Amino acid sequence: MSARGRLRVLLGAAPGVGKTYTMLEEGKRLLAEGKDVVVAVVETHGRAATSAMTEGLEVLPRRALQHRDVELTEMDLDATLARTPEVALVDELAHTNAPGSEHDKRWQDVQVLLDAGIDVISTVNIQHIESLNDVVEQITGVPQRETVPDDFLRAADQVEVVDLAPQALQDRLSGGLVYPAERIDAALSNYFRLGNLTALRELALLWLADEVDQALKTYRAEHGIDSKWEARERVVVTLTGGPEGETLLRRGARIAARSAGGDLLAVHVTSQDGLRVADPESLARQRALVEKLGGTYHQVVGDDIPIALVEFAKSVNATQLVIGVSRRSRLAAALTGPGIGATVVREAGNIDVHIVNHDAAGGKLSLPKIGGALTWKRRITGLALALVGGPLLTWLLSAFRTEDSITSDVLSYQLLVVVVALVGGIWPALFAAVMSGLTLDFFFIAPLYTVTVTKPTHLVALALYIIIAILVSLVVDRAARLTRAARRAAAESELLATVAGSVLRGQGAIQALIDRAREAFGLAGVRLLKGETVLATAGEPLPDDRHTTVPIGDRAILELHGNDLEASEQRLLAVLVAQLDAALEHSDLAETASEVGPLAANDRVRTALLSALSHDLRRPLAAATAAVSGLRATRSMLSDNDRDELLATADESLTTLATLITDLLDVSRLQAGVLAVSVSPVDPADTIVPALDELDLGPDQVQLDLDPIIPPVMADPALLQRVLVNLLVNAIRYTPPGGYVRIATSAFAGQVEIRIIDRGPGIPAERHDDVFVPFQRVGDTDNTAGLGLGLALSKGFVEGMGGTLTPEDTPGGGLTMVVTLPTPETRQQPAEPTAEGMPS
Repeated sequence: MSARGRLRVLLGAAPGVGKTYTMLEEGKRLLAEGKDVVVAVVETHGRAATSAMTEGLEVLPRRALQHRDVELTEMDLDATLARTPEVALVDELAHTNAPGSEHDKRWQDVQVLLDAGIDVISTVNIQHIESLNDVVEQITGVPQRETVPDDFLRAADQVEVVDLAPQALQDRLSGGLVYPAERIDAALSNYFRLGNLTALRELALLWLADEVDQALKTYRAEHGIDSKWEARERVVVTLTGGPEGETLLRRGARIAARSAGGDLLAVHVTSQDGLRVADPESLARQRALVEKLGGTYHQVVGDDIPIALVEFAKSVNATQLVIGVSRRSRLAAALTGPGIGATVVREAGNIDVHIVNHDAAGGKLSLPKIGGALTWKRRITGLALALVGGPLLTWLLSAFRTEDSITSDVLSYQLLVVVVALVGGIWPALFAAVMSGLTLDFFFIAPLYTVTVTKPTHLVALALYIIIAILVSLVVDRAARLTRAARRAAAESELLATVAGSVLRGQGAIQALIDRAREAFGLAGVRLLKGETVLATAGEPLPDDRHTTVPIGDRAILELHGNDLEASEQRLLAVLVAQLDAALEHSDLAETASEVGPLAANDRVRTALLSALSHDLRRPLAAATAAVSGLRATRSMLSDNDRDELLATADESLTTLATLITDLLDVSRLQAGVLAVSVSPVDPADTIVPALDELDLGPDQVQLDLDPIIPPVMADPALLQRVLVNLLVNAIRYTPPGGYVRIATSAFAGQVEIRIIDRGPGIPAERHDDVFVPFQRVGDTDNTAGLGLGLALSKGFVEGMGGTLTPEDTPGGGLTMVVTLPTPETRQQPAEPTAEGMPS
């Protein structure tokens, strides 16, 4: 029995990227190496370059089948098996065979070839993979009925992506290298949109990346490899259910985003006994955030949380591990030992660990108080040291007391006083000094166990203890004051830098200042009021309405709810008030500018209207006036031909004048938002034909490419006809002599597109939006073309009907105006797209 053949699949994001060409090119390469290669089946779709690549290769005849009196051809599986080549080239793996074939799908024929020991090179597009079928339909709006099972494709020995940039593929399509000329416009407007191609390309690359990732995991499992392989960044974020979770997730997402294709994984560890239960509501919010950030959520069970985290990170081949700073206090950390972070860092090995600060760890900015030099915590600690250290030192010295040890005893108590002064300041130091003197006299100076001052030198020693305690305490107090002053200066600098940056950025400056003021001064709430209106707020006002009011110029009032500010903080508050005043002034100026903008725009419209009236209305009005005056003055002297010519001139001029006035009225209605639109289901052909009749356009000027099966559109028939007339007039005007305008319709993703295509000079892409500005005629310098309102009106009419009007470049030169309108089923259920423009 021969060995099973090898399958090599060339995967593409869309038709036209070069899969078939690459397959034939590879066949020629193998043939040159001495391999027996045949072309079992190839679909060239009329592409000359692809057909040329078959030259020099043996192409097996196709099998003919009859179906409903139509002859169909398919790959001849029996002939290929009888030929027994080393390599068979089989195009379009997802192809559905004609009825009467041995198998329903071509991939099943390939399965037979592989079982016969024949190597196969085949092609497939990403939209034909079974698991991605619905995703591709969401992207393109086009359903796929020909698919390949994932397990068959995953079993291939080699899958390669044949890649081509979306813009390059569009250029190939525009150049006629993918489809015939008559299918180019529909393809570009439907399946081959730039966004579609970009999404499909990413889908193909990610699918292949997942395949490579699975192969890597299998290899590492088979070979027992436990170390980190940095094929791509995998960032694991640990969640405890605490408030810091969102901060950690966003930091992890930013780390993953720095490397293309990075993965974000969030993990929460629960204990086996279920005693350590996190806040389920917080975890639910964080899980939703993980999904928004494109990551995955995982939950593992383990009593030893650090070990469980590290084991999970290693199991997913993580490269980065993000954890938060412990929420425990320093005392708790000192009593219970190192926390989870330290253990994770020690056990993580070569996984990078990021310990991220957060609000729950005390990361908010607050200004330290200058008032007391040492905190109550330090004073209590110093007092505790005196109470514990004194008796302990007495016990030790008593145990080793000799007649000559008095000197060391005195120095030992002096050292205790100095240490207490360094820790707790003056009051604990004075307490230690007095107690040390009394203890020394009671336990170490004869007579023992009595407090008796028999020599004046003993009083001097006690006084020296107290003096040393005071001096050391003063040094410590001064150092503490300088430290606090330095910390406050740094905090003020940071605050002022943030304030200045907020004002310079403009947007959000007021709210940033309010938030920073509340944090800086430790207030319960801050409000900025303008009259009775609350402009910004931070925190919550106190229930008893106790607050300090600070005027912000004559613009607003700042309310500070909480403790009264100290004198040292008033200077900083003055800076905040000045910045708030500047931010409010900036806001007022921006508001004024936004009010002036529409007035200026209206003024420009009125100026343009007056200019247009002076030029475009003068000619028909003057012509009509002259014609009527001529008829009245010389009616008895005119011949019938002259009289008819004057009447025709008057009629034409008055008709032109009526059209201009109608356009002006329509523009006024559009700008006032009172355009009357009556939307109902309309067959596009029922408005296209009357528009052609109105302009008296025949087949020599307009070619129709109307899809007979498109659904009706939701539109106002009269307005849609006006739109088409305006667009056709514009297209005919710029079409070169001997040319024609083409009208095409197509359905796509629950919408219908009407495309007016000309082969004129076109419009630069950067000026596409200019054509819709009222009273603008892009490229015109004369005044014989009306007011320049046609396209502006058309855009307003289409948008009033719930559609869009967009200009596009015509492949090969020219301008294409695309009218997109919804179908009646769009709001309830997306209409099934047709196959127009969809490649096989």
